[in-house]
Amino acid sequence: MEQAYLLPHLFRTEYSKIIAVLCNHFGIDYIEVAEDIVSDTFLTATELWGIKGVPENPVAWLYTVAKNKTRNYLKRHNLFEKKITEDLKKQPADFETDIDLSNSAIADSQLAMIFTVCHPAVSKEAQIALALNLLCGFGVQEIGDAFLTNKETIYKRLKRAKEKLREENIPIAPPSVLMVEDRQEAVLTTLYLLFNEGYYSVSGHHPLKKDCCMEAMRLTLLLLENTLTNTPATNAIMALMCFHASRFDARTNSNGEIILYEDQDTRLWNKELIEKGLYYMNNSASGNQISKFHLEAGIAYWHTHSEDTKEKWEAILQLYNKLLMLEYTPVAALNRTYALAKANSVEEAITEAEKLNLTDNHFYFVLLGKLYEHTDPTKARTLLQTAKDLARSENDRQLIQKKISELKEIS
Repeated sequence: MEQAYLLPHLFRTEYSKIIAVLCNHFGIDYIEVAEDIVSDTFLTATELWGIKGVPENPVAWLYTVAKNKTRNYLKRHNLFEKKITEDLKKQPADFETDIDLSNSAIADSQLAMIFTVCHPAVSKEAQIALALNLLCGFGVQEIGDAFLTNKETIYKRLKRAKEKLREENIPIAPPSVLMVEDRQEAVLTTLYLLFNEGYYSVSGHHPLKKDCCMEAMRLTLLLLENTLTNTPATNAIMALMCFHASRFDARTNSNGEIILYEDQDTRLWNKELIEKGLYYMNNSASGNQISKFHLEAGIAYWHTHSEDTKEKWEAILQLYNKLLMLEYTPVAALNRTYALAKANSVEEAITEAEKLNLTDNHFYFVLLGKLYEHTDPTKARTLLQTAKDLARSENDRQLIQKKISELKEIS
């Protein structure tokens, strides 16, 4: 792996792990200290690897440097006197503070951190932003893109959330039955947003950030490995992720450009991930309640069927109907209109889509352009041009321009 890609990749996968262990070790009061230590670790890697080259085991190198920087911090600051000195008096002279970065310690720490940052004392939006920042290594700008807001707002949100956790003196502890009841919805929503940011990102140059998706799946797996958090809803969201992830290789071309669902090479779909998705979806059926994740997993499941049948689209349409009754969102309503076109008629879909009037959403104009392409190509091109003007990423603009060019060729 090239160094230019390796460090961002490791930052995404390892930053949050070290943060969780350090916070678990010292408590919620020292979040910023943990962030500074880990950031400094990656800064050191950037400087030294550029000169000396990438070490044989980059992850082990990062962990060792992080441990050393933590020990140095403790020796230099009052935290050493307050939290460690008394313990040192009872230890041998060569005793050193143990920062356990084993796989089990990381898993335990991250599971505890997930439920800590999703404490009900913190607002739901702040919970998600903080979790994306501390548990997933998202920068302020990336979180702003996920929330469709500016980075100053996110910075203030993160600062307030950290202050609230300190004020409430919330301990970092493994999830209890009460914690799961109170906080699991926020936890699953955070993982859902992380996966979506990776699967379709408006930030950066890569439309499909596989690392983000893999991190979301890894954190969800942590929940599934714990008896208390292995719930039907957790299985449903894992199924949803597996079904979407099964189409990774078919969703972009060699230039990194997005390939629309209907144009994908279905031979590239990952059958093993589809099977795993079915396994988790079957497990999710054990409860009495149906969550939005169950319904979205069902929609994603039907999208793993390559056949363009009426049965498939009718099933997807009914799932969208149930989803909108459970939790209405403009995006779900917009996606439903495509299924409506396939299951019923384009005319009916156009009528329903235009009622939404999502004039600030480029996907709205993309969908309308798609619906009008055969009945009114001129109008379709106009709609697609509006979509291109509204699109926030270069990848989206390129994809829309391609559709405009195809329409010109047809007409």
